Amino acid sequence: QVQLVESGGGQVQAGGSLRLSCAASGRTISNYVMGWFRQAPGKEREFVAGINWSGAYTYYQDSVKGRFTVSRDNAKNTVFLQMNNLKPEDTAVYYCVVDINNREYVSRDLNGYNYWGQGTQVTVSS
Repeated sequence: QVQLVESGGGQVQAGGSLRLSCAASGRTISNYVMGWFRQAPGKEREFVAGINWSGAYTYYQDSVKGRFTVSRDNAKNTVFLQMNNLKPEDTAVYYCVVDINNREYVSRDLNGYNYWGQGTQVTVSS
């Protein structure tokens, strides 16, 4: 069992920045792919970013490339999402996820992840 707790969400004006954190407990996540999804009102949940176990490989949704950076600190069992130059269309609930299936690749499919955090709201005003 893995518990994921996100923090760092909030309200910011367009062009601003936020840094989301996700603290894992119950199992060390250093061997696993971690990721972030988001869901805006009335829309489906979508992949935002993912990172392999070592942090050497990262993947992003096209709309956030160059603005968002995913990273991890395995010693602290934590993954981060640095979000810069935020836009109103980034407004959503952001979820941290973990894939404990020991896959080498990062899945963009929400069904590829075993555990989800409760989510943290990010609101970007224009």
